[in-house]
Formats: sequence, C-alpha cells, structure tokens
Amino acid sequence: MAQTAAPRPLPVPPIAAEWTLPAGWRTLEFISDLHLQASEPATVQAFRQYLAATRADAVFLLGDLFEVWVGDDALLEPGSFEAECATAMRAAATRTPLFFMQGNRDFLTGAQFDALCGTTTLTDPTVLDCGDQRILLSHGDALCLDDVDYQRFRAMARSAAWQAGFLAQPLQVRRDQARGIRQESESRKRESDGHGAAMPTYADLDAQATRSWLHAAGAATLIHGHTHRPADHDLGDGLRRIVLSDWDLAAPAPRAEVLRWERGMGLQRLPLSDVLEQASPP
Repeated sequence: MAQTAAPRPLPVPPIAAEWTLPAGWRTLEFISDLHLQASEPATVQAFRQYLAATRADAVFLLGDLFEVWVGDDALLEPGSFEAECATAMRAAATRTPLFFMQGNRDFLTGAQFDALCGTTTLTDPTVLDCGDQRILLSHGDALCLDDVDYQRFRAMARSAAWQAGFLAQPLQVRRDQARGIRQESESRKRESDGHGAAMPTYADLDAQATRSWLHAAGAATLIHGHTHRPADHDLGDGLRRIVLSDWDLAAPAPRAEVLRWERGMGLQRLPLSDVLEQASPP
C-alpha cells in the first residue's frame, strides 16, 4: 500500500505589528514591485508622476520599490540614482505620508533611508486597522514556501551577522555582488515557454500558510506584492488575498496599477493612467 506523505509543517505565523488609520483619512493607495533602476527611465518617470499626482491621504510602498538596495550609504553618493530618487520621495512626503515595507530586493534599507526619503518603514507583516476592517500588509515573499532555495537565502540574508558583513564592504563591491546575485536569481527563475524564449516564473504564496497569517492577525484580507501576478484570490471562510501589480513601463504591454482603498467604498484597482488623469485639472 502506498504511503501518504506527511504534511509539510508550516512556520509559526509572525506576530503582526499594528497601525491604526487616523479617523480623518479617507483614501489610501498601495503599490509595489516597481523595481526602480537607472536603466528603466520610463518606470522611474512614471513613479515621479505618480508621487506628484496622488491625492491619497497616504501611500503604502509594499516592497521591491528598488531593483536592488546595497546600503543606505548609496544615498550619500553625489549624483547617484538612489539620491535622485530620495529627493523626489522626500518632496512628495511633505504632502503625502509614505509608508515603506522592505521587499526581497530592498531589505537592506535602514534608518538613513527613512530620514532621507521621508518614509516610515513598517514591519512585515503589519495589520492596518481601518476601524470597520483589518487589512494585513506584507511584501509576500516570506509566504512563498515552495521556493526552498530562496527561503534558505532569505533566512541567511536577514540575519544581523550576514548584513553586517555585507555592509562592511566598499559600496562598489556591494554593487557588483548584488548584480551577480540578481543575475543568478533571474536565471534560476527562467524556463522555456516551448518556443525557444525564456519566461520568468515566480513562486506563489502557500494558501494554508496565508490563511494562518490572516487568522493570527485577526484580518480577512491580505494585500501583498512580490509574485508579479496581480489577482484577487478567494481563500475561503471569508478570507482573501489581493496581489498588487508590478510596474514595467518599458514592457511591450506596459504595466502599472494602483490599488486604492476608500472609506465606505472598499478596494479597487486603477490603472496608473486613471490616477494621473484624475489629478489633472479639467
């Protein structure tokens, strides 16, 4: 008789931080996975336009805002791409609070990042208490349990010892190492599409682990990015997860969406073009 494999043990859900929405705030917007880099100026310009146009009471940047982050000292390099982005973000933050959550590409941000970009960094995960509902926010990578190699790297790279050793190296050495890690990661995620072309693939979130996170947080909705698969998923028992769009304005079919929450209206997806148009004078 064939034996049934033992179920995989799930990690203990983390204790989510909590953030309460101020009573006067009525509109929030969520974006993630812009992967900003100097070689993609169209996406960078779209982000600048969005920051200038948004009329939300707050914007939540849920990870992988940057393609790579090798340390906050990059912000101090005169004329660096990171410094230019920080200037735009800091200007926007004087009008609209910016909340940032680390992703798998920009997990090395620190206190200097917040100080120079005008952001407030949130713990992953964080519960957003909106009064009539609780929304769990996460980048999402920690729940991709089937990506065993990545989870092994994630555990190592999130340790204080690994980060101290990496950040102790000269900035250019870190940039070179990060480039090599990205190239290795991308090659590992690519597979043939049957026509000789390479297509990126991304692990998806483990459904049972996602439900356990939501139950532990007392929330019914998870908003996350990371997978580049924008969709709404019904998890059963009144639970759901909403996947944010990645941004790629240079793609053959350009992608850029904003998820908007409005008090009394709930959540809706909007193309970036709609957000920019709404902000334009008639």
